Amino acid sequence: MADAPPDSGGPHSDGLADAIAALMPRAKADLAELVAIPSVADPRQQPPEECRRAAQWVADAFSEAGLSDVRLAETPDGSHAVLGHRPPPPGAPTVLLYCHYDVQPPLDDDAWTSPPFALTERDGRWYGRGTADCKGNIVMHLTALRALGADLPVGLKFVAEGSEEQGTGGLERYVVQHPEEFDAQALLICDTGNAAVGRPTATSSLRGLANVVVTVSTLRGDVHSGMFGGPAPDALAALIVMLASLRDPDGGTRIKGLDCSGTWTGVPYDEAQFRADAGVLDSVRLTGSGSVADRVWARPAVTVLGVDCAPVVGSAAAVPAEARARVSLRVPPGTDPEAARAALTAHLETAAPWGAQVSVAAEATGSPFRAATDGPAYAALGRAMNQAYGRPLEFLGQGGSIPLCNVLADTFPRAEIILMGVEEPRCLIHAPNESVDPTEIEHMALVEALFLREYANLHA
Repeated sequence: MADAPPDSGGPHSDGLADAIAALMPRAKADLAELVAIPSVADPRQQPPEECRRAAQWVADAFSEAGLSDVRLAETPDGSHAVLGHRPPPPGAPTVLLYCHYDVQPPLDDDAWTSPPFALTERDGRWYGRGTADCKGNIVMHLTALRALGADLPVGLKFVAEGSEEQGTGGLERYVVQHPEEFDAQALLICDTGNAAVGRPTATSSLRGLANVVVTVSTLRGDVHSGMFGGPAPDALAALIVMLASLRDPDGGTRIKGLDCSGTWTGVPYDEAQFRADAGVLDSVRLTGSGSVADRVWARPAVTVLGVDCAPVVGSAAAVPAEARARVSLRVPPGTDPEAARAALTAHLETAAPWGAQVSVAAEATGSPFRAATDGPAYAALGRAMNQAYGRPLEFLGQGGSIPLCNVLADTFPRAEIILMGVEEPRCLIHAPNESVDPTEIEHMALVEALFLREYANLHA
């Protein structure tokens, strides 16, 4: 079990740290049960029954933790959201608790040191798919609520999403259709985390997303490279030229019509820490210019996610007639994702060499997000973080996208949206060997419990 978080001994933290420390064995057992359910929301990779099983587990657990009318609600994309609530005491505010129970696929099973769907403790961390993203946050919520017990000073609304990793937008559309089920003064979106273990952090900005699939065609069919290679235009080579044009000589993103010069004004991201967090090889330079924080949080970033072409093993001596790539563009707050996608599409179309035929198919877009951090909920969070960690709250950006935040901000413009959680860089979310530091579950459960008390006191 993790060492207990520091307890200030003040009136609002008295006993909570000890209660949460005593609950950590149960938190580990809960997380082990959840991780064992392969709730990948892609029916091509796991049966849909697995997500339904995870949803029911969550519903049962939060019913036991004191929420009312906990149920599974089908959303427009066919996934099930787990919803529940607890009425507020007279005059108290209501807080929404968010998490998601679906997980990324394991990817390469051989790259895992231990089985992806079996919680494994190693070197003080708990390994398994979803341990951090986002089942660790589910357990964090449960632990905080169990520690508070009947002494819950605010009203609660709870939602656990079932298709967040698929990006199919089921919950976003459900919120618009049923806003009354999510209306609250403070919304805790627990799908991010701290800058590092033991460093209390809230995420104040998220990059948006614009993905496309580009297809390049040059011939009616593949032809023999010995007979036709040379003058016959190679579709894969054309695609490589086009993709290379998306970057400047330093490797920074360079797309015509898109501002790629933004700067970050918040807490910096140390370059050595970034190299360690990202696993950059010793001899490899970082791409782009400006500070690391500029490049990660304030500027567009292009990534080639995948390429369809002949594999090396089994490839023939042929000039490729067609090749395609999936290209992702992350965009910072202040950049419209539709305009960014239009710029990316135009850039790829004009960058094609030799008159190659190009088609660009649009995929989903997601808007960037910036939180307003000067309200009472953030003041309460700052006090809770300081009590739990013994150091002040910091604000960082995140390179990822959470489209739900924009839907909630548009639907509830007066609500404060807080992004926090148990995820930190060493968790390796979305990669093989995902893990969570159990001290982060313990500390953040304490933060949540303290926050609920502090926030209620502001309305007393």
